[in-house]
Amino acid sequence: MITQEMIIADIITQHPETLPVFKQYNLECYECQIADLETLGHGAGVHKIAIDQLLTSLNNVLKK
Repeated sequence: MITQEMIIADIITQHPETLPVFKQYNLECYECQIADLETLGHGAGVHKIAIDQLLTSLNNVLKK
């Protein structure tokens, strides 16, 4: 399960199937150096993305 406290780069590394979701939300995190240090919650806040919706979308991908 993906949580808002997780580091973005860790999510992408452990679950590459989530990349389309990041792209859908216009989060180009896979190209950002800060992704190695930034939590998902912080990144969503910086980009003004509703964390609950992002988490739902990311975790739905894991259920497939």
